[in-house]
Amino acid sequence: MSDGLEILHRPRGWFARASRIADIRRIDRVWLLLAAALALLALIDTDQAARSVAFTADALLGVAVFLLLSIGVAAYAKASGADSLIARAFSGRPAGMILAAALMGALSPFCSCGVIPLIAALLAMGVPLPAVMAFWLASPIMDPSMFVLTVGTLGTGFAVYKTFAAVAIGLLGGFGTWALQSAGALQTPLRDGVGNGGCGASAVRAPKAVVWRFWEEKERRKKFRANALFNLNFLGKWLTLAFFLESLMVAHVPADLVVGLVGGDSVLPVVIATLVGVPAYLNGYAALPLVGGLLDQGMAPGAGMAFLLAGGVTSIPAAIAVYALARPPVFAAYLGFALVGSLLLGLLFNALA
Repeated sequence: MSDGLEILHRPRGWFARASRIADIRRIDRVWLLLAAALALLALIDTDQAARSVAFTADALLGVAVFLLLSIGVAAYAKASGADSLIARAFSGRPAGMILAAALMGALSPFCSCGVIPLIAALLAMGVPLPAVMAFWLASPIMDPSMFVLTVGTLGTGFAVYKTFAAVAIGLLGGFGTWALQSAGALQTPLRDGVGNGGCGASAVRAPKAVVWRFWEEKERRKKFRANALFNLNFLGKWLTLAFFLESLMVAHVPADLVVGLVGGDSVLPVVIATLVGVPAYLNGYAALPLVGGLLDQGMAPGAGMAFLLAGGVTSIPAAIAVYALARPPVFAAYLGFALVGSLLLGLLFNALA
């Protein structure tokens, strides 16, 4: 009898273990990475692990108000349908379209998953590439959530200039693309077989009226709640990881080394920060406290700005997505406008700081 019961219990135990493995796989990889890093640090240096936890918790409390406000702004835009207003930016004369697209790119609250499919939708619908390029370049750099969190971590002046820089890089790319097309280049932007669907694209295909009082509709309340929870996890994980990395950087990166590489008022630190921003960039939100820590250790303001601008547009994940979508000449133009714009605006910020 006991043998029979043991046999019956074995599958249950196997299924329980399989279930636990499945639960682990469903955990976000960033949280898993953070947990693994903290566990490894605790084994190597218990005191530093405790200091890093305290540093991270204190930093998160310091930006909690800004974090919650940014989550609310993004969720409200999604629930009310305000994101559909982007469709109005892509009509009219070329110069007006480019200006509107750059402004909308810097100010619109689009999620990161929506930018690439949205660009595919716009191009497949025949929207001119110059306007799309302006939006494409400006959008990853700044949005309302990013602005609020930048104010909380780096200050109002930094946030305002970064918004201006996002629009400026968008305009550089838009008018630069217009000039290239006038010379006969970049006539076929999309790769063969690229569709026009995906997250965010429906807002352009069929823009609907904005329902500002979204709470009066059950479905919109559900959308608000779902988007808020998604952004809470998204922003929370990247900020937690960023503050944890900052705690290690403060503890182990000599200030003299930072000052030597990217400190001072010369052109070289800004050039280095622009080039380093491409492979080293983690995430727009995660980079903010990291740059804040570097600035405290002597990083030149213009270098910090150039790092945020170049990394926001040309980080490896974003660049791979763009390369998969656009033909090589368009991809090269995208990278060129991003790097040149980031360098010039970083130098200007250094001069103004």
